[in-house]
Amino acid sequence: MKFNEKLMARMRAATRSLAGQGPGAATAAIQEALKVLTPATAAATATATAEAPFMRDINPPPGQARNDTVRPPQPAARTPVQEATDRMNNLMPDLLAGLDRTLPGGMGKFKMPGAAAPAEALPGKFVDGSYSNAAGTRTYKLYVPSGYTGAPVPLVVMLHGCTQDPVDFATGTQMNVLAEEMNCLVVYPAQSQQANSSRCWNWFNAVDQKRGQGEPSIIAGITQAVMQEYAVASDQVYVAGLSAGGAMATIMGTLYPDLYAAVGVHSGLPFASAHDLPSALAAMKGKFGRGSTPSESIPIIVFHGDRDTTVHPVNGDELVRRGALHPDSKDTVIEPGRVPDGHAYTRTVHQRADGTPQAEQWLIHGAGHAWSGGSARGSYTDGKGPDASREMMRFFKTAR
Repeated sequence: MKFNEKLMARMRAATRSLAGQGPGAATAAIQEALKVLTPATAAATATATAEAPFMRDINPPPGQARNDTVRPPQPAARTPVQEATDRMNNLMPDLLAGLDRTLPGGMGKFKMPGAAAPAEALPGKFVDGSYSNAAGTRTYKLYVPSGYTGAPVPLVVMLHGCTQDPVDFATGTQMNVLAEEMNCLVVYPAQSQQANSSRCWNWFNAVDQKRGQGEPSIIAGITQAVMQEYAVASDQVYVAGLSAGGAMATIMGTLYPDLYAAVGVHSGLPFASAHDLPSALAAMKGKFGRGSTPSESIPIIVFHGDRDTTVHPVNGDELVRRGALHPDSKDTVIEPGRVPDGHAYTRTVHQRADGTPQAEQWLIHGAGHAWSGGSARGSYTDGKGPDASREMMRFFKTAR
C-alpha cells in the first residue's frame, strides 16, 4: 500500500505542535492528521472504530491507563482502513523519534509512554557497585571516563531525588557527558525501596543526620570505596543532589567537611530543617526550624526555581545564608541574566576576601521543581536552563 504523502506532511506538522506539551496532547493531533483520508475512508474509519476498537490509543490522556484493548477476531479480508490504521500505529514511535532528531531543540519534554530513555553513547564505562556497613547496603553506579589513566582525578557524588534512580539521574543531569569532557569520576548511590518506598533519601530522620550513622555513613562509605579503588584527588571530592538528594548532599557536606570540598544543592533543604515526617512536610513548605548552624561551612552552590511548589524557594535562601557564614566573607555580587530562549535568573555570589566564592545562589525565574538545564530524557528536568550541572562543575573547580 503506497503511503499518503499528504498524510505524512500533516503528521509532521502535528508532532511539531506537541513539543513541550506532553503525551496527553498526542492523540487529538494524530486523529486530526488522519482526517486527510478521503471522506469515504474517514467515514469507514469512524464506523469501524465504533464497531470494534481495534485502533490502539498510543497516547492516553494523563491519569488514564493505556488502551491496549484486545482485538476482536478479524475477517479474512482486511479493509484498507484497517491496514492504514495499523501502519499508523506502528509508524508513530519511529516518526516521533525521527522528528526529535530533526526538529530544532527536539521534542522538549515529549515522551512516548512506556518508552525507556536511551542510554548515552559515551566512550567511558558505567559500572555497577555495592557497599555495605552496619547501617545497611546500597548499590551504586560509577561512571569512569575514557580519559581516566590512573592519575588522580576529581570525584563527584550525585544523589538522586525521590522516585529516581542512578541511570535516570545520570541521563537527566548529563553529568556523565561532563565527566567525559572534564575527566572526572561520577558516582551515583542508589536509595533502596526497602529504605524508602518512594526511593527518597531519608534526610528528615534523626539517625540519618548524624556522622557515622544511617545513610550518611553509607554514602560516605561509597565515596571512600571509590577513592580506594580508583585514583582520586582527595581535595577534589564533591557532593551534589536534587530535592531529597539535595537535602542529603547538605547533610553530607555538613557532617563530612573533611571528605567533601564543596556541595551542590538543587531544590533541596538546609541541614537539620526537620526531625520527622511532619516537620519534613512543613520544611518543604518553607516552615522549618532554624536547627543547628554548622560551626564550619564549606563552599556551596544552590539552584532553586522561584515557582517550585514542592520545596519552597525560601529553603534555597536559608542554605546560602548558612553557607555564606565564613570568617573571610567580604563582598556580595548580584548578577541578573537570561538564557537565550530560556529562563531569566538572578545569580548571587558571596565572595571571600581573596575573591574566591564561598556561596553561590541561582534563583531561576519561572522554573519549578526540576533540574535546570537537564535533558528531557530524564525525569524532573527543565531544559530552559541555566545549565546547573556545568555551573556546579565550574564552581567546584574554584572550591578550596
